Parts: sequence; structure tokens; C-alpha cells
Amino acid sequence: MEKFVALDSIAAPMPLINIDTDMIIPKQFLKTIKRTGLGENLFDEMRFDSEGNEIKDFILNQENYKNSKIIVAGDNFGCGSSREHAPWALVDFGIRCIIAPSFADIFYNNCFKNSILPVRLLQDKVDALMADAQDNKTFSIDLENQKIKTDNNEFDFEVDSFRKHCLLNGLDDISLTLENEDKILAFEEENKKSTPWLYA
Repeated sequence: MEKFVALDSIAAPMPLINIDTDMIIPKQFLKTIKRTGLGENLFDEMRFDSEGNEIKDFILNQENYKNSKIIVAGDNFGCGSSREHAPWALVDFGIRCIIAPSFADIFYNNCFKNSILPVRLLQDKVDALMADAQDNKTFSIDLENQKIKTDNNEFDFEVDSFRKHCLLNGLDDISLTLENEDKILAFEEENKKSTPWLYA
């Protein structure tokens, strides 16, 4: 998993509440189990018309925001079904941080497992950052010190210390298991002695 330490980017303002996982990656694109390639269909029904042409008014189709790595959104981001394809699609598109007043629990947890930093802030702080995003301000996000800065604002944010450790070090569930590889191998060697038939 790619590390998340610090990030500088303009942010795409999406002042919508209840952006659900079907909006993020519609169900017809869930046939794959690969984590790559989903970015081209991120927000598909909002980005493209029925003929596949870009909808120019959609924020991520606008020239200023096409390369945004941050989204500032409304309440309850990532609600709906628990599909992990949603963070896969966001990362594949290039999104590494989402700032919102709240997130659906499963989506929130999946973000940390896929190199995305979800930041929960009070509504008034999100409103201030939404205005900065609409003004094309550059956001600087410092995970180590848990700060978000723009020209106009600076806010601290909370993040669970274990999840922070995983993001800073690029550790997903498999990487965390492999941190104990020596202990696992030692256990297997001892277990072979007491239950050799399991290894025949």
C-alpha cells in the first residue's frame, strides 16, 4: 500500500450530502476484482452523459479540478452498500484525501486500507474549506502533525493512532501480518514437531 505522509493539492468542492457508493462507482462496474482501472468510471453517472461524453459542469471534469487529489464533501460520504470498489476507484483516479463532516463507517474503514485519508471535521470548518476549494486554494495536509492548511485556514484533525501508523508506513492488512513473519515461521517450525501429519 502506498504511504500517506503529506499532500499538497487543490481540492474539488462537492457540496452534496449522502454521496453513496453507487454514485462513487456504479454497480455495473463491480465485475472486476482488480483494484486498477476503476478510476475511469469514478462518479460515472455524474461525469458522463448517456453517450459517454463528459458533463462539463461536473466538478472533476472542470480544468481546474481534473487533477485534484482531495475532495471536500457534505455529510455522510460513502453511505450505501459496503463495496470496497469505491475507495479503489477513488485511489485509481488519484484521490488521496476526503474531507467531510461524517462518513459511513464501512467506507471510512475501507479508506484507511486503501491509502486514503478520510478527515472528519465540524461543519463550520468544512464550510470554510469548501469555500477555499471553490476559490482554487491549495490545500496542504500533514498527517504526522494532523493539520490541514490553506492560505485562509488552518485546522487540526483527529485520527486514530493505529490507522495513522498504517497510513504513514503504507501498511495494509497483509503488510501488518508480515510484520510478524518471524513469529509465524517460528510457530510453524514448533508446530511441525508436535503435529507433523499436518505438513505431510
